[in-house]
Amino acid sequence: MLITGFPAGMFATNCYVVAQHPGSDAIIIDPGQDAAPGVRKLLAEHDLNPVAVLLTHGHLDHTWNATELCDEYGIPAFIHPADRHMLADPAAGIGRALGAMIGDTVFREPDKVIDLVDREDLEVAGLTFSVDLAPGHTQGSVLFGIAVDTPDGQVPVCFSGDVLFAGSIGRTDLPGGDHQQLLDSIAERLLPLADETVVLPGHGEQTSIGQERASNPFLVDLPGAGQDGTTHDRQKGRHGL
Repeated sequence: MLITGFPAGMFATNCYVVAQHPGSDAIIIDPGQDAAPGVRKLLAEHDLNPVAVLLTHGHLDHTWNATELCDEYGIPAFIHPADRHMLADPAAGIGRALGAMIGDTVFREPDKVIDLVDREDLEVAGLTFSVDLAPGHTQGSVLFGIAVDTPDGQVPVCFSGDVLFAGSIGRTDLPGGDHQQLLDSIAERLLPLADETVVLPGHGEQTSIGQERASNPFLVDLPGAGQDGTTHDRQKGRHGL
């Protein structure tokens, strides 16, 4: 399987391209601000045919180039219905202060938008993704899971969006955010996963469930997490929108 990506835009949002192998159909995850040129480069480099855009949530730093790429390739965008309104009205998800960065830019939905359904597998580009609703950062935040075959057997991978980062969690001070709800989502949807699960977040470096279970200071009081006594400002995470 091919999983590649790069950080894009002012918030260095991780955009991912996933395919069975070079020369196959592919999906694009979270094409944020200024992501389109990098996506085109990866598609050409690996001879990939994009068939869908998957969005972990509706914040602008993850969706900015979604409509552009969907229109260019004639493909749908998948998003949870609780965050769908942000595609055409991104200021609704980031508040008045941050909304100023939008300026006069006009946003709209892609021509085809498909609602994600919690706990319903998504089959696209010959791949099967699990879809788990994990509200708290936004009300429509989802986790995409996939099993990757390696020479040593299958490795589970989770695209966590802005739910969980290496050593941190998503901010909850924007419209629709709820700190306790985010912690509950992590406890219910992420910590039960195997330690070897690779976490590919919306910002920053990759990590694993085992690493975050043992050392993430935001999770120390959650069932199933390690206890290291670390203290931390728990009002918001440190990445992105």
